[in-house]
Amino acid sequence: MKALELISSSTFEIVEKPAPEPGPDDLLVAVRACGICGSDIHGMNGSSGRRIPPLVMGHEAAGVIERCGTNVTGWHEGERVTFDSTIYCGECDYCCSGHVNLCEDREVLGVSTPDFRRQGAFADYVVVPSRICHRLPEEVPFEEAAFAEPVSVALHAVNRVHLAEGESAVVVGAGLIGLLVIQSLRRAGCRNIIAIDLAEERLELALQLGATSAFRPDHDDLEGAIRSLTGGEGPEVVLEVVGISSTVELAVNMARKGGRVCLVGNLAPSVQFPLQAAVTRELDILGSCAINGEYPDAIAAIAAGEIDVRALTSCVVPLAEGASWFARLDAGKESLLKVILRPG
Repeated sequence: MKALELISSSTFEIVEKPAPEPGPDDLLVAVRACGICGSDIHGMNGSSGRRIPPLVMGHEAAGVIERCGTNVTGWHEGERVTFDSTIYCGECDYCCSGHVNLCEDREVLGVSTPDFRRQGAFADYVVVPSRICHRLPEEVPFEEAAFAEPVSVALHAVNRVHLAEGESAVVVGAGLIGLLVIQSLRRAGCRNIIAIDLAEERLELALQLGATSAFRPDHDDLEGAIRSLTGGEGPEVVLEVVGISSTVELAVNMARKGGRVCLVGNLAPSVQFPLQAAVTRELDILGSCAINGEYPDAIAAIAAGEIDVRALTSCVVPLAEGASWFARLDAGKESLLKVILRPG
Protein backbone atom coordinates (compact mmCIF):
# COMPACT_ATOMS: atom_id res chain seq x y z
CA MET A 1 0.00 0.00 0.00
CA LYS A 2 0.99 3.65 -0.36
CA ALA A 3 1.37 5.82 2.73
CA LEU A 4 2.38 9.42 3.43
CA GLU A 5 5.11 8.98 6.02
CA LEU A 6 6.79 11.60 8.20
CA ILE A 7 10.39 10.40 7.78
CA SER A 8 12.11 13.22 9.67
CA SER A 9 11.25 16.65 11.07
CA SER A 10 8.76 18.31 8.68
CA THR A 11 9.78 15.94 5.87
CA PHE A 12 7.32 13.59 4.16
CA GLU A 13 7.60 10.88 1.53
CA ILE A 14 5.09 8.66 -0.23
CA VAL A 15 6.33 5.18 0.63
CA GLU A 16 5.32 1.60 -0.14
CA LYS A 17 4.42 -0.49 2.88
CA PRO A 18 2.76 -3.86 3.38
CA ALA A 19 -0.92 -3.52 4.25
CA PRO A 20 -1.28 -3.93 8.04
CA GLU A 21 -2.77 -7.13 9.43
CA PRO A 22 -5.86 -6.74 11.64
CA GLY A 23 -5.67 -8.31 15.07
CA PRO A 24 -8.48 -10.54 16.34
CA ASP A 25 -10.60 -7.58 17.51
CA ASP A 26 -9.64 -5.16 14.72
CA LEU A 27 -10.95 -3.96 11.38
CA LEU A 28 -8.77 -3.33 8.35
CA VAL A 29 -10.22 -0.19 6.77
CA ALA A 30 -9.55 1.01 3.23
CA VAL A 31 -9.21 4.75 3.78
CA ARG A 32 -11.22 6.99 1.48
CA ALA A 33 -10.62 10.38 3.15
CA CYS A 34 -8.43 11.71 5.95
CA GLY A 35 -8.20 15.31 7.18
CA ILE A 36 -5.02 17.13 8.15
CA CYS A 37 -5.43 18.21 11.78
CA GLY A 38 -3.85 21.28 13.33
CA SER A 39 -2.12 18.98 15.81
CA ASP A 40 -0.40 17.26 12.87
CA ILE A 41 0.93 20.62 11.68
CA HIS A 42 2.11 21.61 15.15
CA GLY A 43 3.60 18.19 15.78
CA MET A 44 5.40 17.40 12.54
CA ASN A 45 8.49 19.47 13.41
CA GLY A 46 8.99 17.56 16.65
CA SER A 47 8.11 20.45 18.96
CA SER A 48 5.17 18.67 20.59
CA GLY A 49 7.00 15.38 21.15
CA ARG A 50 3.90 13.55 19.86
CA ARG A 51 4.83 12.93 16.23
CA ILE A 52 8.19 11.14 16.53
CA PRO A 53 9.23 9.90 13.05
CA PRO A 54 9.06 7.64 11.22
CA LEU A 55 5.28 7.85 11.45
CA VAL A 56 2.17 7.71 9.31
CA MET A 57 -0.04 10.41 10.82
CA GLY A 58 -3.76 10.98 10.31
CA HIS A 59 -6.68 10.46 12.69
CA GLU A 60 -9.67 12.22 11.07
CA ALA A 61 -10.73 9.56 8.61
CA ALA A 62 -13.43 7.43 7.01
CA GLY A 63 -13.44 4.46 4.68
CA VAL A 64 -14.69 0.98 3.90
CA ILE A 65 -14.10 -2.24 5.83
CA GLU A 66 -11.68 -4.42 3.88
CA ARG A 67 -11.34 -7.26 6.40
CA CYS A 68 -12.52 -8.19 9.89
CA GLY A 69 -10.47 -9.75 12.67
CA THR A 70 -11.27 -13.29 13.71
CA ASN A 71 -13.13 -12.27 16.90
CA VAL A 72 -15.10 -9.42 15.35
CA THR A 73 -18.88 -9.74 15.26
CA GLY A 74 -21.50 -7.32 13.97
CA TRP A 75 -19.31 -5.89 11.23
CA HIS A 76 -18.98 -6.94 7.58
CA GLU A 77 -16.66 -6.29 4.68
CA GLY A 78 -17.80 -3.40 2.51
CA GLU A 79 -19.48 -1.40 5.28
CA ARG A 80 -18.81 2.34 5.38
CA VAL A 81 -17.21 3.46 8.65
CA THR A 82 -15.51 6.22 10.54
CA PHE A 83 -13.66 5.82 13.81
CA ASP A 84 -12.60 7.57 16.98
CA SER A 85 -9.05 8.89 17.24
CA THR A 86 -8.67 7.53 20.78
CA ILE A 87 -7.77 3.89 21.28
CA TYR A 88 -8.90 2.99 24.80
CA CYS A 89 -8.45 -0.29 26.69
CA GLY A 90 -12.04 -0.72 27.88
CA GLU A 91 -10.85 -2.30 31.14
CA CYS A 92 -9.25 0.36 33.38
CA ASP A 93 -11.17 2.26 36.06
CA TYR A 94 -11.65 5.28 33.78
CA CYS A 95 -13.04 3.19 30.93
CA CYS A 96 -15.30 1.22 33.28
CA SER A 97 -16.66 4.45 34.77
CA GLY A 98 -17.54 5.83 31.33
CA HIS A 99 -14.53 8.10 30.78
CA VAL A 100 -12.79 6.36 27.88
CA ASN A 101 -11.07 9.60 26.86
CA LEU A 102 -9.11 9.42 30.13
CA CYS A 103 -8.08 5.76 29.70
CA GLU A 104 -4.94 4.77 31.61
CA ASP A 105 -3.53 3.14 28.47
CA ARG A 106 -4.89 5.71 25.99
CA GLU A 107 -3.28 5.85 22.58
CA VAL A 108 -4.10 8.17 19.69
CA LEU A 109 -4.25 7.13 16.06
CA GLY A 110 -1.41 8.60 14.00
CA VAL A 111 0.56 9.67 17.07
CA SER A 112 3.99 8.58 18.29
CA THR A 113 5.43 9.40 21.72
CA PRO A 114 8.15 7.81 23.86
CA ASP A 115 5.34 5.63 25.31
CA PHE A 116 3.52 4.40 22.19
CA ARG A 117 3.45 4.48 18.39
CA ARG A 118 0.16 4.09 16.54
CA GLN A 119 0.23 4.30 12.75
CA GLY A 120 -2.48 6.50 11.28
CA ALA A 121 -4.72 6.90 8.26
CA PHE A 122 -2.67 8.88 5.71
CA ALA A 123 -2.43 5.58 3.85
CA ASP A 124 -4.44 3.22 1.68
CA TYR A 125 -5.25 1.09 4.73
CA VAL A 126 -5.35 1.47 8.50
CA VAL A 127 -6.07 -0.99 11.32
CA VAL A 128 -8.39 0.14 14.11
CA PRO A 129 -10.13 -1.69 16.99
CA SER A 130 -13.71 -2.49 16.02
CA ARG A 131 -14.95 -1.01 19.33
CA ILE A 132 -14.04 2.53 18.22
CA CYS A 133 -15.77 2.30 14.83
CA HIS A 134 -19.11 3.77 13.79
CA ARG A 135 -21.29 3.14 10.74
CA LEU A 136 -21.90 5.90 8.22
CA PRO A 137 -25.22 6.74 6.59
CA GLU A 138 -25.07 6.23 2.83
CA GLU A 139 -25.86 9.89 2.21
CA VAL A 140 -22.75 11.17 4.04
CA PRO A 141 -19.75 11.44 1.70
CA PHE A 142 -16.42 10.19 3.03
CA GLU A 143 -14.98 13.71 2.88
CA GLU A 144 -17.71 14.93 5.24
CA ALA A 145 -17.47 11.82 7.42
CA ALA A 146 -13.79 12.64 8.02
CA PHE A 147 -15.08 15.60 10.06
CA ALA A 148 -16.74 13.29 12.59
CA GLU A 149 -13.64 13.42 14.79
CA PRO A 150 -13.28 17.24 15.07
CA VAL A 151 -17.06 17.65 15.30
CA SER A 152 -17.05 15.18 18.20
CA VAL A 153 -14.28 17.20 19.89
CA ALA A 154 -16.46 20.33 19.63
CA LEU A 155 -19.57 18.54 20.90
CA HIS A 156 -17.64 17.15 23.86
CA ALA A 157 -16.46 20.66 24.80
CA VAL A 158 -20.03 21.99 24.68
CA ASN A 159 -21.26 19.01 26.70
CA ARG A 160 -18.67 19.86 29.36
CA VAL A 161 -20.17 23.31 30.07
CA HIS A 162 -23.76 22.05 30.61
CA LEU A 163 -25.35 24.96 28.80
CA ALA A 164 -28.66 26.12 30.28
CA GLU A 165 -31.49 27.85 28.45
CA GLY A 166 -30.91 31.56 28.01
CA GLU A 167 -27.19 31.50 28.77
CA SER A 168 -24.69 33.35 26.61
CA ALA A 169 -21.33 32.08 25.41
CA VAL A 170 -18.05 33.54 24.18
CA VAL A 171 -15.76 31.47 21.95
CA VAL A 172 -12.14 32.63 21.98
CA GLY A 173 -10.57 31.40 18.74
CA ALA A 174 -12.45 30.90 15.47
CA GLY A 175 -10.20 28.33 13.85
CA LEU A 176 -11.63 25.02 12.73
CA ILE A 177 -12.51 23.69 16.19
CA GLY A 178 -13.75 27.11 17.32
CA LEU A 179 -16.08 27.30 14.32
CA LEU A 180 -17.36 23.81 15.11
CA VAL A 181 -17.85 24.83 18.76
CA ILE A 182 -19.90 27.82 17.60
CA GLN A 183 -22.12 25.54 15.51
CA SER A 184 -22.40 23.06 18.40
CA LEU A 185 -23.48 25.85 20.76
CA ARG A 186 -26.11 27.01 18.28
CA ARG A 187 -27.33 23.43 17.88
CA ALA A 188 -27.57 23.13 21.68
CA GLY A 189 -29.91 26.12 21.76
CA CYS A 190 -27.53 28.97 22.62
CA ARG A 191 -28.89 32.17 21.09
CA ASN A 192 -26.14 34.61 22.13
CA ILE A 193 -22.76 33.44 20.83
CA ILE A 194 -19.85 35.87 20.63
CA ALA A 195 -16.76 34.96 18.59
CA ILE A 196 -13.30 36.43 19.14
CA ASP A 197 -10.45 36.00 16.65
CA LEU A 198 -7.67 37.99 15.00
CA ALA A 199 -8.64 37.04 11.42
CA GLU A 200 -11.45 39.08 9.88
CA GLU A 201 -12.35 36.32 7.39
CA ARG A 202 -12.81 33.82 10.24
CA LEU A 203 -15.01 36.25 12.14
CA GLU A 204 -17.15 36.63 9.02
CA LEU A 205 -17.43 32.85 8.74
CA ALA A 206 -18.27 32.61 12.45
CA LEU A 207 -21.22 34.96 11.88
CA GLN A 208 -22.38 32.86 8.93
CA LEU A 209 -22.23 29.68 11.01
CA GLY A 210 -24.09 30.83 14.10
CA ALA A 211 -22.24 33.51 16.04
CA THR A 212 -24.43 36.53 16.81
CA SER A 213 -21.50 38.92 17.35
CA ALA A 214 -17.80 38.87 16.47
CA PHE A 215 -14.82 40.92 17.64
CA ARG A 216 -11.09 41.12 17.26
CA PRO A 217 -9.25 40.87 20.61
CA ASP A 218 -7.82 44.36 20.06
CA HIS A 219 -11.30 45.90 19.83
CA ASP A 220 -11.61 49.11 21.88
CA ASP A 221 -13.03 48.17 25.32
CA LEU A 222 -13.66 44.56 24.35
CA GLU A 223 -14.78 43.53 27.83
CA GLY A 224 -17.20 46.47 27.99
CA ALA A 225 -18.64 45.58 24.57
CA ILE A 226 -19.19 41.97 25.61
CA ARG A 227 -20.73 42.95 28.96
CA SER A 228 -23.21 45.13 27.10
CA LEU A 229 -24.24 42.09 25.03
CA THR A 230 -24.58 39.81 28.06
CA GLY A 231 -26.80 41.66 30.51
CA GLY A 232 -24.00 43.80 31.90
CA GLU A 233 -22.30 40.91 33.73
CA GLY A 234 -20.41 39.01 31.02
CA PRO A 235 -21.15 35.55 29.61
CA GLU A 236 -22.04 32.54 31.71
CA VAL A 237 -19.83 30.36 29.49
CA VAL A 238 -16.48 30.99 27.80
CA LEU A 239 -14.78 28.37 25.63
CA GLU A 240 -11.09 28.96 24.93
CA VAL A 241 -10.07 27.20 21.71
CA VAL A 242 -6.47 28.35 21.19
CA GLY A 243 -4.32 27.40 24.15
CA ILE A 244 -1.81 30.20 24.73
CA SER A 245 -1.35 32.55 27.68
CA SER A 246 -2.98 35.63 26.14
CA THR A 247 -6.17 33.86 25.07
CA VAL A 248 -6.52 31.92 28.34
CA GLU A 249 -6.18 35.19 30.26
CA LEU A 250 -8.76 36.81 27.99
CA ALA A 251 -11.18 33.92 28.51
CA VAL A 252 -10.92 33.99 32.30
CA ASN A 253 -11.26 37.77 32.50
CA MET A 254 -14.30 37.68 30.22
CA ALA A 255 -16.49 35.34 32.29
CA ARG A 256 -19.07 36.69 34.73
CA LYS A 257 -18.93 35.89 38.44
CA GLY A 258 -19.79 32.24 38.97
CA GLY A 259 -19.32 31.50 35.27
CA ARG A 260 -17.67 28.53 33.54
CA VAL A 261 -14.50 28.63 31.46
CA CYS A 262 -13.78 25.56 29.34
CA LEU A 263 -10.21 25.15 28.09
CA VAL A 264 -10.27 23.32 24.76
CA GLY A 265 -7.11 24.54 23.00
CA ASN A 266 -3.74 23.21 24.09
CA LEU A 267 -1.26 24.78 21.70
CA ALA A 268 1.19 25.57 24.52
CA PRO A 269 2.09 22.94 27.13
CA SER A 270 1.81 25.55 29.90
CA VAL A 271 0.39 29.07 30.19
CA GLN A 272 0.27 32.00 32.59
CA PHE A 273 -3.00 31.88 34.48
CA PRO A 274 -4.97 34.80 36.03
CA LEU A 275 -5.43 33.05 39.35
CA GLN A 276 -6.97 35.90 41.35
CA ALA A 277 -9.62 36.55 38.71
CA ALA A 278 -10.61 32.88 38.75
CA VAL A 279 -10.65 32.66 42.55
CA THR A 280 -12.31 35.95 43.49
CA ARG A 281 -15.06 35.49 40.92
CA GLU A 282 -15.46 31.80 41.83
CA LEU A 283 -15.21 30.52 38.27
CA ASP A 284 -15.51 26.88 37.29
CA ILE A 285 -12.42 26.04 35.21
CA LEU A 286 -12.98 22.99 33.03
CA GLY A 287 -10.72 21.04 30.71
CA SER A 288 -12.03 19.26 27.64
CA CYS A 289 -10.07 16.27 26.35
CA ALA A 290 -10.85 14.61 23.03
CA ILE A 291 -14.11 12.67 22.76
CA ASN A 292 -16.22 10.61 25.13
CA GLY A 293 -19.12 9.05 23.29
CA GLU A 294 -20.06 11.96 21.01
CA TYR A 295 -19.40 10.15 17.70
CA PRO A 296 -22.98 9.02 16.97
CA ASP A 297 -24.26 12.54 17.65
CA ALA A 298 -21.54 14.04 15.44
CA ILE A 299 -22.43 11.74 12.54
CA ALA A 300 -26.11 12.58 12.96
CA ALA A 301 -25.37 16.33 13.04
CA ILE A 302 -23.31 16.12 9.85
CA ALA A 303 -25.91 13.97 8.08
CA ALA A 304 -28.73 16.35 9.01
CA GLY A 305 -26.75 19.45 8.00
CA GLU A 306 -27.06 20.80 11.55
CA ILE A 307 -23.30 21.27 11.56
CA ASP A 308 -21.99 22.53 8.24
CA VAL A 309 -18.65 20.92 7.41
CA ARG A 310 -18.67 21.81 3.71
CA ALA A 311 -18.15 25.46 4.61
CA LEU A 312 -14.98 24.45 6.45
CA THR A 313 -13.50 22.28 3.68
CA SER A 314 -10.69 24.13 1.93
CA CYS A 315 -9.90 21.39 -0.60
CA VAL A 316 -9.86 17.64 -1.23
CA VAL A 317 -6.63 16.43 -2.85
CA PRO A 318 -4.88 13.11 -3.59
CA LEU A 319 -2.70 11.60 -0.87
CA ALA A 320 0.28 11.94 -3.22
CA GLU A 321 0.05 15.75 -2.87
CA GLY A 322 0.03 15.59 0.92
CA ALA A 323 3.59 16.79 1.50
CA SER A 324 3.03 20.03 -0.43
CA TRP A 325 -0.22 20.74 1.43
CA PHE A 326 1.45 20.16 4.78
CA ALA A 327 4.04 22.75 3.75
CA ARG A 328 1.35 25.24 2.75
CA LEU A 329 -0.54 24.76 6.00
CA ASP A 330 2.66 25.12 8.00
CA ALA A 331 3.56 28.35 6.17
CA GLY A 332 0.22 29.83 7.23
CA LYS A 333 0.04 32.31 4.36
CA GLU A 334 -3.33 31.09 3.09
CA SER A 335 -6.72 31.05 4.75
CA LEU A 336 -7.01 27.26 4.90
CA LEU A 337 -9.23 25.51 7.42
CA LYS A 338 -9.41 21.83 6.50
CA VAL A 339 -7.47 19.99 3.81
CA ILE A 340 -8.71 16.46 3.12
CA LEU A 341 -6.33 13.89 1.65
CA ARG A 342 -7.81 11.12 -0.48
CA PRO A 343 -5.88 7.85 -0.71
CA GLY A 344 -6.38 5.34 -3.50
